[in-house]
Parts: sequence; structure tokens; C-alpha cells
Amino acid sequence: MTKDASPPAAVAADENQVIAERRAKLAALRTLGPAYPNDFRRTHLAAELHALFDGDAREQLEQNPIEVAVAGRLMLKRLMGKASFATVQDGSARIQFFISDEDVGAAAHESFRHWDIGDIVGARGVVFKTHRGELSIRCRELRLLAKALRPLPDKFHGLADHEQRYRQRYVDLIVNESTRKAFQIRSLAVSAVRQFLVARDFIEVETPMLQPIPGGAQARPFVTHHNALNMDMFLRIAPELYLKRLVVGGMERVFELNRNFRNEGISPRHNPEFTMLEFYAAYQNVGWMMDFTEEMLRTVAQASVGDPCLSYQGQRIDLGKPFERMHILEAIVHNAPRYSLKSLGEEDFLRRELAQLEVEAPPTAGIGTLQLLLFEEVAESRLVQPTFIVDYPAEVSPLARASDANSAVAERFELFIAGRETANGFSELNDPEDQAERFRRQAEAKAAGDEEAMYYDADYVRALEYGMPPAAGCGVGIDRFVMLLADASNVRDVILFPHMRPE
Repeated sequence: MTKDASPPAAVAADENQVIAERRAKLAALRTLGPAYPNDFRRTHLAAELHALFDGDAREQLEQNPIEVAVAGRLMLKRLMGKASFATVQDGSARIQFFISDEDVGAAAHESFRHWDIGDIVGARGVVFKTHRGELSIRCRELRLLAKALRPLPDKFHGLADHEQRYRQRYVDLIVNESTRKAFQIRSLAVSAVRQFLVARDFIEVETPMLQPIPGGAQARPFVTHHNALNMDMFLRIAPELYLKRLVVGGMERVFELNRNFRNEGISPRHNPEFTMLEFYAAYQNVGWMMDFTEEMLRTVAQASVGDPCLSYQGQRIDLGKPFERMHILEAIVHNAPRYSLKSLGEEDFLRRELAQLEVEAPPTAGIGTLQLLLFEEVAESRLVQPTFIVDYPAEVSPLARASDANSAVAERFELFIAGRETANGFSELNDPEDQAERFRRQAEAKAAGDEEAMYYDADYVRALEYGMPPAAGCGVGIDRFVMLLADASNVRDVILFPHMRPE
């Protein structure tokens, strides 16, 4: 602890005293009438005023006074005898208030002196510029709209503790401009995704979050119980099987921006509840889907941050160039030259290597699973620039179409950027008998203890038996892509309310 730092107990005591003082002020306000009025209507946002008048000269504003009503949170105040200044922050920006006895009256100015940082205030007045050239509001009327009972974090240290920022996102958003910026980027990115897909004839749909059978991915689900139906249900781990049912039904281009839930670990890249984009196009294949996904992500980056060339954690990530494409075994050899393509085809060798790397390989794992485990260990984190890894083993791709040239390989890709998976897509398996057999193998694995293996979904097989056109699909992790756009190192920095342990 630094020399001038106060112990936690002292900090808590100080805060409790501040809260008590503010409650006393609130009690006094209640004696005067409604303490939380809702009759003030603003006419302008701070950013709007800056855009309109920052370029105007002081004399020009004096000759053509513009009356405005502005409201926001009191962030700073300077008391100077018969005149005071205040900095107010609304949802768009900050702007300065000028308050004087002459303009608002001595009584209103005196009341303002007792307001606290964090209070919500409103003012009516005219736009002007100070002698220093700062755009301000000369207040004619000043109102306290909402009393803040808790103090904002110390202005010099802010809200630095990451756990506190995640738990109290409402405070984080008030005091940290970088946090507000990250979620503005997220909003722009999600909007750009929608616009991109709708412009290309995709229909946005909604599929169930509560499912009788969790499918579409290999993951551990959350389980709940539906009382009226007296049946266990699962929070969805992916919307894939429902979206492909829609393709069977003739909705040839569909997408969903969806919340998924996986009962697994928490890490800088994982949250139990997360947002995915999944989209499907009939009469297309994996090659088309890679081109389409690349174009979409490049377009979304341009729309949300203004440049497809990004700076991420000190690295330059260029989404403007064509994405590299590499086979999974080539990626291993390229990033770990000690291996050869020949040795990577030998099961015994792969098991020995994984053991030396302390990677647990299930005893029932085939060579494709072993290759994937080795790739994840030695190559994945080194794929900094956008790279499509293609031709995944069919045994780890139970919903993807197998290659006609080699049935052991799936027509599948995963896109890696900044060392982590960002998208996963493939030519869809539309052979009902092949799909049924793969479900059976997954069910056997689950019975043997693999909690992430898929269930057998008889209704989905039945849907395929009605005939699904050849198609391609892709899932994009919105949270991870926004991490890249917002230069965030932790997925919690781009999720407004991430899951936390109890306080």
C-alpha cells in the first residue's frame, strides 16, 4: 500500500459519511416538493451543440443568441464568488455551464453550491463562448433533476479495479470514456452486420433459447426445468439446427444474432453467455462462405471504426488484405517446423507429443482429434493476421459435409485473428443417413462420458429427410470480433454485464 493510501475500512467509513450527508440533503429537498421531478425537457445534446457552434466566433454567438435546454450529470464544478462553472456530461459529450447571481438569481446559485458531483441537472440558457473560447451555456434557469446518493470514484484514480468495473458497469460507463467508446463500437458493428446481410437478401429470424435437445455445437449446456410441461430443457448452445430447419422449409438465406449459453469455464476469451451471429445460404459451399465472411468482416470494421486496418494490443491487424488460407497440418508445420507432414499422420507420434506438451487426449480420440489438439497447442495462438484454417478432420465436424475427394476431411474452415478463433463455417451436411450415423457416434461418445458430445436429434434428421438443398453456413463470435475492433484484451470489456462470482 502506498504511503498516502487509506485502508479499505477507512475508505468505506468515508464513503458512508458522504452517503449520510447526501441523504440529509435529499431529505431537505423533499420538504420543498418533488425531489426527483420529470418535467424538464431538453432540446439539445452536448455533442450536437459542439458540432453546431464550436466553429463560431464569440461575437457571432453574442449577436445571435441561441436558446437551449441541456441536461446531464454534474462531473466538475468551480465556485467563484458570484459566478460558478460546471461541467455536465450527457450521453453524447460534455459541455460547460456558466452560473451567476445575475443570470439565475442568488438563491438558485446558492442552491447549486450545495449540489454534488454525480447529481443529474438541467439548465435553460443561451450558447456563448468564454474569454478562453470554450463553448458554454449561460444558464438562465437551473434545476436539480436527480440527487446522487453515492459518490463517483476519485477523479484522479477513476475506477481502475477491473472486477469493480465489471460489477458496477453503470459507474464504469459514467467515469470511463474508453468504456463508452467500446460499447459504441459494439453497437455500430452489430448494426453493420445486420445491414450487410439484409442487403444481400438474408432474412433475420429468431429461434428458441429453451430447447428440448441442445444441438449445433459440442459443448456442455445449462439445464433447467419447465414446470407446466414437466420436462427438463436446455439453454441453447447454438441455433444451428433450428436455422437449418428453416433452410429445409424454403427460407434459403437466414441469419440470427443470438445469445448462446455454455456451462463451461470463464477466461479472458470465454463468458458463459455470449453473442453469436449465425447465417446460412442455400446453393453455396465452403469456398463461397469464406469469401463472403471475409467481405462482411472487412465491411463491418470499416463501418464501426472507420478503417479495416486495426491496432490490437500493440499489433497491426490488417483486415483490408486478402485473408490467408492454410490447411490445418500446414499450419502446424509452419508454426512448429520441428514437425513434418509425415509424422503428423502417425497416431502414436501425436499421442507422445501431446503427452510431452501435457495436453490430455481422450483414449477414444482418432487421429483427426489428435491433430486438432496439437494445432490448438502449437499453432493457434500464432495466427495473428486473419487466417482461414481449412480441411478440418471430419471426426471433429459432426455437422459438416465431408469432402467428396477424401471422406476423412470436412469442407470446413475456422477463421483465426489475433491468435483466437473468430468464425467457424462449412458446407452443410444434408445427407440424412450420414447425419443420423454421425449423431449415433456422438451419442455413443456421450454415453462413454464425453459431456460435450452431441445428443441424437431425431426431429432434425426427420427434417433432412424432407430434403435440404446444398448449403453453407457460418458462425461468427460477435464478442471476440468486437474485442478486436475495440482493442480489448478481455471479453468482459465488451460485454456490458459479464458473469461474476458473488461478492
